[in-house]
Amino acid sequence: MDKHQDILRSIPSVNELLESPEISKFTGRYPRLLVVETIRAVLEDIRQSLTDKKECAEAQAIDLSPQRLSHLIQQSLQQKFSGIGHAINATGIILHTGLGRAPLADEAAQQIQDVLRGFSTLEIEKQSGRRGIRYHHVEQLICMITGAESALVVNNNAAAVLLALDTLARGKEAIISRSQLVEIGGSFRMPDVMAKSGALLVEVGTTNKTYLVDYGNAITERTGLILKVHQSNFKIVGFTETVDLKDLVSLGKERNIPVMYDLGSGALITLEKFGLPYEPTVQESIKAGVDIVTFSTDKLLGGPQGGIIVGKRKWVDLLKRNPLTRAFRVGKLTIAALEATLKLYLEEDLAVKKVPVLKMMLTPLEVIEERCKRLISNVTPETKACMDIAIIDGVSEMGGGSLPGEGIPTKLISLHSEKMNAGEIAARLRDNAPPIFARIEQDHVLLDMRTVYDDEVDMIALALEKISLQRNVNKEN
Repeated sequence: MDKHQDILRSIPSVNELLESPEISKFTGRYPRLLVVETIRAVLEDIRQSLTDKKECAEAQAIDLSPQRLSHLIQQSLQQKFSGIGHAINATGIILHTGLGRAPLADEAAQQIQDVLRGFSTLEIEKQSGRRGIRYHHVEQLICMITGAESALVVNNNAAAVLLALDTLARGKEAIISRSQLVEIGGSFRMPDVMAKSGALLVEVGTTNKTYLVDYGNAITERTGLILKVHQSNFKIVGFTETVDLKDLVSLGKERNIPVMYDLGSGALITLEKFGLPYEPTVQESIKAGVDIVTFSTDKLLGGPQGGIIVGKRKWVDLLKRNPLTRAFRVGKLTIAALEATLKLYLEEDLAVKKVPVLKMMLTPLEVIEERCKRLISNVTPETKACMDIAIIDGVSEMGGGSLPGEGIPTKLISLHSEKMNAGEIAARLRDNAPPIFARIEQDHVLLDMRTVYDDEVDMIALALEKISLQRNVNKEN
């Protein structure tokens, strides 16, 4: 027991560590208060660990050297102070929610930078100098591209759906097919959203089959809305039946009930002509006569996070007057990025070339393979001796609840080492600056070069070189 107490007493104090050359340098990089709190937390963890060790030998095995303590403190400081930053997405998931979904076009990033530098014309009329409407310009762009009579921008598609339901169906019945009671990320369920909006859920049809007559039979004097939800993040295949959008619109007109379509992903171009699976576009919905359409701006559209509501002016104007619109409004940076992104869609060819999401989806296999070859050619012989590096075929995913179950052929860099397991390699890649995110399959680390930018290829090669050097140093020690 005395030896155990001696080990506990050997733990240096906070002041001792602050004055040590290994740790004093941190106060020049981080706020002193943060360094002090971090040292205390690390020392407390060590004390707790020593207390938990029942055998003295186990306690003695804990490394209390200044170098080890410095490493633990630095690690903790980096975790606390790192925040959001640049990451390399080598997962092959184009719309990776964890990695920020859609990367912005250069034009959008530049527009944000211009707005950040000083004041902006967010909510003012240049001609008169009077207070204006912040959404005026972006709404004009949306209507030009989609053909809608009116538009509104909110902070995400969930807010768009909630706002529309609260405005059009609070205290009324909203009819929806059972097959469309979807759940999106974060356990966000359509029935829960409808309940929160005050709409009364009326389910029709079955899980796999819903007919127009089901909707017709469900309409009563209490019906406020017919709702259709696009199954953007899953598929029901086999013995199925759904109601065509035009038929729902006709029913709504006949019975004087608005029809709303939650499109979710928000495609603004026809993907089929590029060899990709069919995805309904916003323009198709507007042309079909839908009263209200909602969709995300950071999925297939490829812009910043936001939600767009488009449709007939009489209904959109009602939404604009709802007090929730103020709570869901977006700031100047979102508007700046969205405006710049939408301007690219005024010419479809320009959008395909400039919007990163579209570029990644449509990048030819030979271009991806060339990136793989360039990566391998930039890897040092020492790195190749540490791990096997090969080019293999694979499949990319759209992600973000878009094009479910549809893979896009790609080329992968496969990494395998007899000296390190795949989990260790992947962890060291994530520990790189910038962090590199990959995927693991059968003890191989796979880097999908479809989602890697050209200027990031050399960064990955350098990261692999560092991993091999660290491995050799650790082996020598």
